[in-house]
Amino acid sequence: MTVAFLCPGQGAQSPGFLHRLPDHPAVAATIAETSEALDEDVLGFDREDALRSTVAVQLSTVIAGVAAARVLAANGVGPAAVAGMSVGAFTAAVVCRALSLPDAVRLVRLRARLMEQAFPQGYGMAAVVGLDERRLRALIGQVHSMATPVFLANLNAPTQYVAAGSAEGLDRLVALAQAAGARKAERLAVAVPSHCPLLAGPAHALAQAIAEIGIAVPGPPYVTNRGARVTRDPQRIADDLACSLMHPVRWHECTEILYEGGTRLFIELPPGSVLADLAAQALPDARAVTADGTPAAALAALASQIGNTAYKYGIR
Repeated sequence: MTVAFLCPGQGAQSPGFLHRLPDHPAVAATIAETSEALDEDVLGFDREDALRSTVAVQLSTVIAGVAAARVLAANGVGPAAVAGMSVGAFTAAVVCRALSLPDAVRLVRLRARLMEQAFPQGYGMAAVVGLDERRLRALIGQVHSMATPVFLANLNAPTQYVAAGSAEGLDRLVALAQAAGARKAERLAVAVPSHCPLLAGPAHALAQAIAEIGIAVPGPPYVTNRGARVTRDPQRIADDLACSLMHPVRWHECTEILYEGGTRLFIELPPGSVLADLAAQALPDARAVTADGTPAAALAALASQIGNTAYKYGIR
């Protein structure tokens, strides 16, 4: 059996979450390292006013996740595989040693700036819960047009999805989903249309920047956003980090393939508990917990019960 780390994406942040990380040397070292790499004090990124910026949100999310992973490592807990949703893929790439933390935060800053510049206003994302994929795609088809583009962006669970696109189109989709009986349909606190063809331009620019830096062969394998494949191939990882910007995230399949490979303990790195909750609902035979607010010693005790052998299946 194995332990996998899950790394959240944009949307799980809340004011002050970097300051709520454990008082631990690994956290202090992470804050210092990223502040030096970016030439600014990253502890300012989690202020309420700062979190209105996609740049601050994405950077602080990666910093928090890596800091927590380092605290867990200091307590003897490491993953047999890693998966990150959206910008959390960069957290995962650092944790599995495919990418250095300084390179990762500089790439994430570029990623977020490209996204903001492409769509400074009038776009975003919306969550729909309680409809199946076929029904939701039909509703998207009623809304989508050149003037009001809307796309399916995240497949989080069999009846939990996220759409991306224009604000007008998303508002219409939310209204249609509510009328169709969705348990929840609402706009998210995300100001850009991630994981859809609208971001083809930023994806290609990011791919060039990643190619200049290069990706190392990871230690633990990495699970791709776009295809939900377990890999240790640096080129596949590079492609996923860049090109998932313009393709849907198949998150439900990511957790399923980890479970099929032997994962029985999912630990979600900060911030939040969204991914742990999704894993717990989808995979009741596994344990899913969040590191956000959970003492590292308690997580180490859980991991020791699992054993954490190597990931078993399907590495490409």
